[in-house]
Amino acid sequence: MLGIIGVSGLTGAIIGSGICYLWLKNSRQREFSHLELEAKAKAKAIANEAELLLQEAQVKIKRNELEQESEFQKRVAQVEERNRALILQTKELQKEEKKMSILEKQMLQKEANLERLEIQKREEIDKTILKMQNVASMTKEEAKNYILEKVEEQSRADVATIVRKYEQQAKEEGQKKANYILSQATTRYAGDFAGERLINLITLPSDEHKGRIIGKEGRNIKSLEMLLGVDIVIDETPGVILVSSFNLYRRAIATKVIEILVEDGRIHPGRIEEVHDKVQAEFEEKTYEEGENILIDLGLFPMHEELVRLLGRMKYRASYGQNALAHTLEVARLAKVMAAEMGGDEKLALRAGLLHDIGKALTQDMGGSHVEIGAEICRRHNEHPTVINAIYAHHGHEEPDSVESAAVCAADTLSAARPGARREVLESFTKRVKEIENIATSKSHVLQAYAINAGREIRVFVNARKMGDNEAVLLSKEIAKEIEEKVQYPGDIKVNVIRETRATSFAK
Repeated sequence: MLGIIGVSGLTGAIIGSGICYLWLKNSRQREFSHLELEAKAKAKAIANEAELLLQEAQVKIKRNELEQESEFQKRVAQVEERNRALILQTKELQKEEKKMSILEKQMLQKEANLERLEIQKREEIDKTILKMQNVASMTKEEAKNYILEKVEEQSRADVATIVRKYEQQAKEEGQKKANYILSQATTRYAGDFAGERLINLITLPSDEHKGRIIGKEGRNIKSLEMLLGVDIVIDETPGVILVSSFNLYRRAIATKVIEILVEDGRIHPGRIEEVHDKVQAEFEEKTYEEGENILIDLGLFPMHEELVRLLGRMKYRASYGQNALAHTLEVARLAKVMAAEMGGDEKLALRAGLLHDIGKALTQDMGGSHVEIGAEICRRHNEHPTVINAIYAHHGHEEPDSVESAAVCAADTLSAARPGARREVLESFTKRVKEIENIATSKSHVLQAYAINAGREIRVFVNARKMGDNEAVLLSKEIAKEIEEKVQYPGDIKVNVIRETRATSFAK
C-alpha cells in the first residue's frame, strides 16, 4: 500500500513537472514571439528611416546637381558674353587699324607733298637769286644774305610793334586792376586811426598828493623816476602831474603805479618797488590776453606763446606817432582783402600782415632792425616762409615771392601813406632817444639806462660791485663823447651815471 502510494506520488510529481515544463515552454515561446515581433518592428522602422534619409540625400544631390548646372550655365553665359565683347573689340580694333592705315597713308602723302613744295620753294628762291644776281651783279651768297637781312629787319620791326602794343595794353590793364584792388580794399575796410602822445596826464585828489609824490628831499620822485624810467613833471597846474616818456609800455606801467600809490596814500621807496613789481606782472599777463583776443577775433590760432605776447605788447609801441598795433591790424585786414581780389590765400595774407612788424615789440629793449628781429623770431617758431618773406619784403630787403607777400607790402604802404597816419617829427625824436639809450646800454656793467626830460638827460645805472666811483666818472665821459660823435641833437644832453649799494634784511 505504501508502495502504491509512493508510485502514485512519484507519478504525480512527474506529471506536475511535465505540466510545469510545458507551461514554461509555452511561456518562453510567447516571450520569444513578442521579442521577435518587437525586433521586426524596430528593423522595419530603421529601414523606413534609412529609406527617408536615402530619399533626402537623393533630393540634396539632385538639388546640388541643379545648382551646379545653373552655375555652369551662368559661367557659360558669361564666357559667351566675354567672347562676344572680345569679338566686338577685335572688330573695333580692326576698324581703328584701317583708319590708322588710311591716316598714315594720308600723312605720308602730305609729307610727300610738303617735300615737293619745299623743293619747289628752293627752286624758286634759287631762280630769284639768279635773277637778282644778273640784275644787281651780286653773287648767289650775297643775294641770299641781302634777302635774309631785309626779312630780319622787317620781322624785327613787326615784332617790336607788337611787343610795344601789348606792353602798353598790359600796363593799362595792370594799372586798372591795381586801382580796382586798392579801391576795393580801402572801401571794404575802414580802421580808426590811433595817434600816440609822449605824455600821460594823472589827476590827483588834491595838491597835497604832489608833496607826497615828491617826498622828503625829493626821494620819492627820484625813486619813481629811477625805477620806472620816465620823466615826472610836477608844475603849478592844480590837481595834475605829467608822466613823460617815448616808451609807451614803460609810461603805461608808470601811470598805473602812480595811480595805485595815490589811491593807497602810502608813498615811499619800498612801497613804490612793491607796487611796481605787481603792476609789471599784471601788464605781462594783460599783454598776453590782448594778443590772444586778437588771434581769436581774426581766427589765426594756433600761434606760439612768445608771438602772442609780443603781439599784445604792440599796443604799447608807436611808429611815426601811429600806434603799432592799430597799424598792424590795418595792414593785416587790407592784405586779406587784396589777396582775396588777386586769388591768393586770405588766411596766409592775414597772418603775414599781422606779423610783418612783430619785431617792433622788441626794438626798444634789444635795439637793431625790427625786420631782422621779426624774421628771426618767426623763423625760430616755424612760421610759414611767406610770412618771413613778407617781413623782409615790406622794407625792400627781399622781393615778394607770392601774392600774399605783395599784398602785405601794398597794405603797409597804403596804411602809412594815408593823410594824418604818421608824424615824422615824433619818429625822428624817438629814434634819437633810442640811439642815446642804446649807446649807454652797450657799455660793460650797465644795468639800465633811461632817457628822460625829453631826451635832454640820460640816467645810467651800473653794477656797484663791478664798477668803482672813478670808473663811473670815466664811463659818463665815454658815453657823452660817443653821443657827440653818433647822435645829432639840439642843445646839451646830461649824462648821469648812478652807482648805489643796497643792503636788505628781514626781521622775523
